[in-house]
Amino acid sequence: MKKIFFVLIAGLFFAIAGNCEAARYFLQGDKPGSSTPYGNNLSAGNYVKAGDAKIYYEIYGEGKPILILHGGGVGSPYELGKIIDELKENYKAVVASTRGHGRSEIGHSPLTYEQKAEDMKAVIEKISSEPIQIVGFSDGAYTAYKIAAMYPEKVERIVAIGAGTLESGYFSGELKLNDLEKIDPAFVEYEKTIRPEPKRTQEFYDEYMKFWNKMSVGEEIFGKIKCPVLLIVGDEDDHAPVITVLAAHQMLENSRLCVIPKAWHTAFSDNYEVFEPAIMQFVNAPVESLIPSKKVEYNSKFGNSEIKN
Repeated sequence: MKKIFFVLIAGLFFAIAGNCEAARYFLQGDKPGSSTPYGNNLSAGNYVKAGDAKIYYEIYGEGKPILILHGGGVGSPYELGKIIDELKENYKAVVASTRGHGRSEIGHSPLTYEQKAEDMKAVIEKISSEPIQIVGFSDGAYTAYKIAAMYPEKVERIVAIGAGTLESGYFSGELKLNDLEKIDPAFVEYEKTIRPEPKRTQEFYDEYMKFWNKMSVGEEIFGKIKCPVLLIVGDEDDHAPVITVLAAHQMLENSRLCVIPKAWHTAFSDNYEVFEPAIMQFVNAPVESLIPSKKVEYNSKFGNSEIKN
């Protein structure tokens, strides 16, 4: 197996906690979570029908809407709790559980990013008649790219965390429920209590791995995105290495790049002190002021042909 994939798509490599809490993300350990159980707060919860599945989302705060999309596989909204806490102070924070995650249904159609975009389009149309901001982590960032490529009129700007170019076959391997139960039994038990179809969990993981193994992302998507994009990546990210995010930066029409020092895939948690001002400066700026960073040509030793996975 090329990667230990449950670590990849969880996007969270922390110490293991032994007790099931009111809300938790995968391998949360002793990292403090939000006091709000994002993804399992029925008082703020809503459903929308998207194709053959009901998609769950929560709404917090008031103002211009920001759609927040978590990582894939064993990702959950709660993993982004700290930044959601801040965003909801001045925005309408729309916290979605993507298809097959948390309280959202799996459906029975094949997993694709086109499908994911359609799911989130249904959410967007419920919450706003105007273009919205999207903050996406890993799988959530790729979903944001696809929405902006397919439905540019729906997206004002994107914050993409840990998502660069991608070649098919880069992520291979298996995601087995039995392994997850050994690694973080509290998380698995918690997820069983909120999933609408817990008996289909392994089926979903199998389909998700097939989907990820086939995925490729490059010019065919990035070349279609016209809205401003802030790319954020940890300098130690081995799932979306900095060089792949730099390649995406070169392909995007209106982008800027923030590399978080001493941070892994979960840059939003590993170095929040650097992450927070970067994202807040971008989301708070008037959209007309978001002029793209200058795309600087590489020197003769490191030509554009070297920028690849």
